[in-house]
Amino acid sequence: MTNSPRPAPDVAAFRAIELIYHAYLTGMILQLVSRAGPRLAAEVVFRTFRRQQRARFLPGLKKLGLDHLPHAVACAQYHYLSNQVGGVKVEYVYENDRKAWVRYPPPRWIWSGTAICGVPSEVSRAMLWGWHANNGVVLGNPRIGFVCTGQTVDGQPGLEGYYKEWDHDLAPEERLQFAPGERCPAFDPAMAPRLPEGNWPEERLQKTLRNYAMEYITSIVPEAVAALGPEQGGHMAGAAARLIGMHTFDDVAALLGGVAPGKEGFAAAFVRLARGQGDDAQISREGDALIVRQTSWRLMAERKNLSPRVFDAWNELWVGAGLAHDRFMRVEVIARRDLGDAHWAWRFR
Repeated sequence: MTNSPRPAPDVAAFRAIELIYHAYLTGMILQLVSRAGPRLAAEVVFRTFRRQQRARFLPGLKKLGLDHLPHAVACAQYHYLSNQVGGVKVEYVYENDRKAWVRYPPPRWIWSGTAICGVPSEVSRAMLWGWHANNGVVLGNPRIGFVCTGQTVDGQPGLEGYYKEWDHDLAPEERLQFAPGERCPAFDPAMAPRLPEGNWPEERLQKTLRNYAMEYITSIVPEAVAALGPEQGGHMAGAAARLIGMHTFDDVAALLGGVAPGKEGFAAAFVRLARGQGDDAQISREGDALIVRQTSWRLMAERKNLSPRVFDAWNELWVGAGLAHDRFMRVEVIARRDLGDAHWAWRFR
C-alpha cells in the first residue's frame, strides 16, 4: 500500500488571504474612525493590541530566545524580530541594558497606502497603550515603560521610541510617555539581532505572513463587537468587510491566476481561499446551485463564546467579493456550526 502524495501547498492562496485580511484590518479601523469617531476607534484598537499582547508576548519571548535578556532590551528585540517575521519594516537600536529603541519607518504596514491620511493620533497612541505600555506589567517589572518619540500619523518619519527601565516603579499613566524632541539613533543592521537560522521556503514564508495578518482579524472583529455592542460593532465590522471584499477581489483573482465566470468560478475560488486560511472546505452540486461546506473556522478557533455578529461581519468579506465577481450571483449561508449545525455551509446560485 502506498501513500498518496500530499497536494502541493497553494502559495497563491496564502498570499491572497494575507492581502484580504491586511486590507480588512486597515479598512476596519478607518470605518470606525469615520463612522464611530476617533474615541471609539481608539478603544477598539487598544483592546485589539492588549489582547494580542497578553496572548503572544511572553510565549514569543521564549520562542525567540529573548527571555534571558535585560527587560528593556528584550522588549525592543521582541518587537524587532516578531514584526520582521510578519513582513513589517522595523529597526532596532541598543543603547544600554536599560534602554533600547524600536522604530517602524514608513511605509507603515498597518496603514495600507493612502489610509494613513485618515488615522488620527489617538488611534496610533492606542496601539502603544495596548501593547508597548503593558510589557513591564506582563514581565512583572513595574519599572519598565515605553517612551514614544515620534508617530508617522503626525508627519514624523516613523513610529519610534524606546523601552526604558526606570529607578522607580511607574504609575499606570507613566507606562507610556512622549518625548517628541528626542530622535532614534541611526540603525545599523549589522548590530541588530537575527532570527534563528533555518530553512524558509516560499511556503513557510507565505504561511507566516498569512498568519500575521489573520491574527489581527482574530482580535479586532470580536473586540469591535464587544466594545461597541453587537448591533453597532457588528454593523461596522460587516460594512468594512463588504467594502474590502469588493475592492480586493480583482487583486485576489490575479493572485489566484484568475477566477472563471459565474458561480462555478467563484465557488472554486472560495474553496481555495478557505483552504488557504487552513480550513477544510469541500464543494458539491445540488441542482443548479453549488454548495461549499467546512467543519473548521480556523480564524476564530481560539475565540470562545463569540457573538453571532462576529460571523455575520466576517462573512461580508465573501458577500462583497461575490458582488464584485458577479452582482447577479447570490451568496447564501445555509448552515452555521456556531449556531449548532454540524458544519458551516454556503450556497452559490
